[in-house]
Amino acid sequence: MISEKTINHIKQAEKLLAPQFENLEEIRDYNQEKVLRAFIDNKVAPEHFYTVSGYGHDDLGKEILDNVFAQVFKAESAFARTHIVSGTHALSCVLFGNLRAGEKLVSVTGTPYDTMQEVIGITGGGKRESLIGHGVLYDEVDLLPDGTVDFDRIADKIDSSVKMVEIQRSRGYSLRPSIDIETIGKICQIVKSKNPDCICFVDNCYGEFVEKKEPLEVGADIIAGSLIKNPGGGLVETGGYVAGKSEYVEQAAMSLTAPGIGREGGAMLNQHRLIFQGLFMAPSVVCDAVKGAVLASKIFEDIGYVSTPKYNEKRTDLIQTIAFNNPKPLEDFCRTIQELSPINSYVTPIPDDVPGYEDKIIMAAGTFIEGSTIELSADGPMRPPYAVYMQGGLNYSHVKIVLQNIFEKVS
Repeated sequence: MISEKTINHIKQAEKLLAPQFENLEEIRDYNQEKVLRAFIDNKVAPEHFYTVSGYGHDDLGKEILDNVFAQVFKAESAFARTHIVSGTHALSCVLFGNLRAGEKLVSVTGTPYDTMQEVIGITGGGKRESLIGHGVLYDEVDLLPDGTVDFDRIADKIDSSVKMVEIQRSRGYSLRPSIDIETIGKICQIVKSKNPDCICFVDNCYGEFVEKKEPLEVGADIIAGSLIKNPGGGLVETGGYVAGKSEYVEQAAMSLTAPGIGREGGAMLNQHRLIFQGLFMAPSVVCDAVKGAVLASKIFEDIGYVSTPKYNEKRTDLIQTIAFNNPKPLEDFCRTIQELSPINSYVTPIPDDVPGYEDKIIMAAGTFIEGSTIELSADGPMRPPYAVYMQGGLNYSHVKIVLQNIFEKVS
């Protein structure tokens, strides 16, 4: 039973946060209208929920789905596929589809997320299957000491030898600030001024529908992300998407399937309706998740933890971080999240090896879809500063219940 003291504290926090919540709801409404317009303009109908088998040819639903994604993200072209196994896979398709031996990739937002390090080849010894193993050159621009983007260094680094820059929107497993749309636009402007032919590629994971604009609207050439994060609305069972300029999207599709097949091939196995419906629900689900993160930031601050972003800071992704500087509270936090999950509430998370990560990871994810981070979850690598990364929430009420229990335990 939650005490009256805790209930009143949460209510007072919500009153303080009312202006932030109102702003988030305005963003939700804007994005919901954008998604609805794409459905209407493309005449989505029940026949687009049907599927075909085998090679997946002559699939009307797949074609319309791609058109809807393209319109929503302001892209020339797009594809959303269940054949993409993760956000990392979607990003990998873009990289391998558009980079060749001798061409250079530069990460301009510091060292990329853990799983991307093996894709590139900067961990795992540059194995043959990595980009570096395929002869692609790699460099990166470190962030400034405060974790923000070093625009001057980007300008110095980009020249005619750079084929692509990668911009990671979310913080990943680091404590640096996430990259907002305004900053993405400034990066793209600098890159294009130094090399107009350089491809500006944005890892859009965790960022979709958090702001009114998406990266393609401010100068990015191509974006990619996961359907079990924001754009799947908590309904999509698996998959990812790629959107952007047609030539780059087609190259990514060839990497996903095979040259000459691209996005034309592949049976969707009765997943059309879930992807359409998940995308339609996404602006509302994302809004509730971000509202939950804002409340979490305020509550963690109230009980003495250093949490980022601050409750009154601008948001550009779902993630809320607390640095514990000790492994035990990281494990305890994840176990509390798990205890209050709708699925597997009786399970005790423990640190373990996870494919694609150098360190052991502890994950709390009592989710309907395995690994779905648009659903309320928390995880973190077992390495200093022993930070937990909380994200998601299919509805604000669930996040609030969890925070009430955490506050009750430690206050």
